[in-house]
Amino acid sequence: MSELTHLDAQGHAHMVDVGAKAETARVAIAAGRIRMSAAALSAIRDGDVPKGDVLAAARIAGIMAAKKTSDLIPLCHPLPLHSVSVDFTIEEGAILARATASLTGKTGVEMEALTAVSLALLTIYDMAKAIDKGMVIEEVRLIEKRGGKSGHWKAEG
Repeated sequence: MSELTHLDAQGHAHMVDVGAKAETARVAIAAGRIRMSAAALSAIRDGDVPKGDVLAAARIAGIMAAKKTSDLIPLCHPLPLHSVSVDFTIEEGAILARATASLTGKTGVEMEALTAVSLALLTIYDMAKAIDKGMVIEEVRLIEKRGGKSGHWKAEG
């Protein structure tokens, strides 16, 4: 097993020192889906949800969440993000959320992209739960990352 980077020699948690790492352009793309009833999907698509424009609110929530990732995840570095985007695709019985985060820095933006997707999906749930409490958030995962020492990685499938 490889050495755990967030534990010191005594086994205590610590923030990884990235000071000596080179700054590189870094991009991470994450995606996730929320399954829901036809009624909820129709209401979101048609703008008939009583709380307002669900996808606009979810997009803003996702972007805000990415900017606050280090406040939410212990030992996560605060990052000066250059860009965060959150987009949605309406599918049969679901909405797919996709977030892209980027910066030039010493550490990656995978957690920021994953946080953006997660909070966007939670916002959709919150705004449409009066229509469908049984919505299911699923398949939140990293799709691709570029930059840094490990280079380019892309999920299979």
